[in-house]
Amino acid sequence: MSAESFKRKLTAILSADVKGYSRLMGENEAETVKTLTAYRKIMAELIQQHRGRVIDSPGDNILAEFGSVVDAVQCSVAAQNEFKARNAELPENRRMVFRIGVNLGDVIEEENRIYGDGVNIAARLETLAEPGGICISKTAFDHIESKLPLGYQFLGEQTVKNIAKPVGAYKVLMEPRVLPVEEKKKAREVTFWKRKPVLLGALFILVMVIGVGVWNFCWRVPKIEPTTKEKMAFPLPDKPSIAVLPFANMSGDPKQEFLCDGITENIITALSKVPKLFVIARNSTFTYKGKPVKVKQVGEELGVQYVLEGSIQKSADRIRITAQLIDVLNGYHIWAERYDRDLKDLFALQDEITIKIISALQVKLTGGETAQIVARSTQNLQAYLKVLEAREAFYTITKEGFAQARRLCEEAIVLDPEYAAAYIYLGSTNFMDVVLGSSKSPEESLKHAFEMIRKAIALDESEPSAHSILGMLYCMTKQYDKGISECERAITLAPSSSSANIWMATVLFYAGRHEEAVRYAEQALRLDPLPVGWYFRGLGNAYFGAGRYEEAMAAHKKALQRAPDDIVTHIALTTAYSWAGRQEEARAQAAEVLRINPKFSVEQSEKRSMFKYEADRDRFYDGLRKAGLKWGEFYDHPGI
Repeated sequence: MSAESFKRKLTAILSADVKGYSRLMGENEAETVKTLTAYRKIMAELIQQHRGRVIDSPGDNILAEFGSVVDAVQCSVAAQNEFKARNAELPENRRMVFRIGVNLGDVIEEENRIYGDGVNIAARLETLAEPGGICISKTAFDHIESKLPLGYQFLGEQTVKNIAKPVGAYKVLMEPRVLPVEEKKKAREVTFWKRKPVLLGALFILVMVIGVGVWNFCWRVPKIEPTTKEKMAFPLPDKPSIAVLPFANMSGDPKQEFLCDGITENIITALSKVPKLFVIARNSTFTYKGKPVKVKQVGEELGVQYVLEGSIQKSADRIRITAQLIDVLNGYHIWAERYDRDLKDLFALQDEITIKIISALQVKLTGGETAQIVARSTQNLQAYLKVLEAREAFYTITKEGFAQARRLCEEAIVLDPEYAAAYIYLGSTNFMDVVLGSSKSPEESLKHAFEMIRKAIALDESEPSAHSILGMLYCMTKQYDKGISECERAITLAPSSSSANIWMATVLFYAGRHEEAVRYAEQALRLDPLPVGWYFRGLGNAYFGAGRYEEAMAAHKKALQRAPDDIVTHIALTTAYSWAGRQEEARAQAAEVLRINPKFSVEQSEKRSMFKYEADRDRFYDGLRKAGLKWGEFYDHPGI
């Protein structure tokens, strides 16, 4: 950090967190997240009303700064009173009680972020506060003692973690109170330094001169606990690796979740197009949504060096986005920014954030790569928002969700008939109806899916997901070479797309190119270490095709951990057990298949299979017969 990249200032810092947050999350995650979202909105509004600004809000913590200690304490009192009133309406075991610490201290400001002991002391005072209470430092007390109609209780000089000198602390009583004489004496004691302002000023200048010179080498303390490569679940890739956590919804309106999730996914998608980056998929990063998680843990579990986290707050036609990029190996924030823009500037804002991330990772793009990353097939904001909402409905993977996604995409197309993404999701709902066996007419659904996906590609050839889906549609109609070609195009467009890799693995499996299928499936799982169940099934099928039955069984079992009643995975595991010579377990799996669908028929399923080669088809279905699966009525599902 150079001397020019930061400045020092004296500011009032507020730090707040929830007492017993882990217990609340353990008992009821959904209700806890809902309550926390509402309380965060209250806190954010009060901070703004008292002329402060929110600096950060990871997990259940809120960090804010104010130009005045009076404003900071008044905001704290108002927040605790409001939370107390709202908690009275909740069951006792669901009440969310905050602790607040306030400090006046010297901090370093860099790109709208603040660091230093001034921040750390506020966080330590927070832990000293009683649930529902406020604790302030002596430096803060000295500025508000006679300015607010509140009582204070001196808690003594407190020794706190990672702070060299004891910190004088006061409990705010939040109501007028006459202090005992002894407490008044302590409260009003004047230090040696306050009697020597000239000496203090000279010393401050000296410290500044020395500090600027040696900060990088001696005093720069990581904001987060760093990790090591040895602690990571996977070896680090040989290129910059990043996980983008779902942006927190600070609007206080659950209906805005689709916007936060959509912006997050769009950033992930844009980054996945950069050949020189390794980007973790949405499925994995969204497993942390609404959970109090440390970026160190994310880096270790996903095997990446960099983690991006942030928040979004929409109010009327304005949007505020905060983002920070963290190097988990070193524990440093390498980039952080806050954006306040009109909602109509959302497209440019997403591009700006994406390019800033790439630049911070020191990845250089060619002009063509930059153009591809920032390209989008609409400039109609309302159409764009409808597709984001459609995407959220699509991810429910339900008949009702697909119906809602179709309606929203059709509305988006009315607004912009040339919006490729709307056609992609419209076609995808028809494709998924066929895959899940929920279509009344699979032939018509496939036909409509083909039409919509081809239309999307005609409008925007650079959409990788459209090529992947078209590749799978070709496979389902036994046009294997065309299917492989489309999947290859998708991976070329987005090398870090886990979905592009798993679709390629699936098409290659049915085309009989099993070792290649294994390679792509393994790459998909590395890009998406915490995937939905069918990714593991895709890996298991690839292993089965290659004759690696033990590995196939292990993958299918992982798939069933995520989706215990997925009949397609039970079918695949049954035949893998049979060919591994584990007949008792194969028969047990066959029983599970019939439990889920008593009318399942091997013969009818075999007629609808997608295998290119007869030998692959016979091997798969002979394993089912050896396990005792034979007759029954056709279960209309083309998944195998």
